[in-house]
Amino acid sequence: MNELVQRLSKGNHSVEASLQPDKTAEALKKCIDRGYVHIKFTDTKGGTDLGVRLEPAASNFKEADFDRQMGKVHLVGNLTLNYVKVRCIADIDLETLKGKGHLEIVQE
Repeated sequence: MNELVQRLSKGNHSVEASLQPDKTAEALKKCIDRGYVHIKFTDTKGGTDLGVRLEPAASNFKEADFDRQMGKVHLVGNLTLNYVKVRCIADIDLETLKGKGHLEIVQE
């Protein structure tokens, strides 16, 4: 198993919403509406930026007030990292666009 995948699947890690060109809650909302967000694990060498296709049924936006940049979102989605299928789970604070997250290895 890949070392990076193993490390990110153990415990929670610092993450942030990776948004370009504007790092705002509104930009994050647009990504969520498209069903695809970038989550950056910041405590790896140079950071690990992952493109995540959201699972709307598993994600939670009820505590989010995007207009006032308050609350938080719970993002869940699947991707392949270094040939390993994983699920990314991240909780992002809308005020700072930072939070905690981890990967779960998806068994086929």
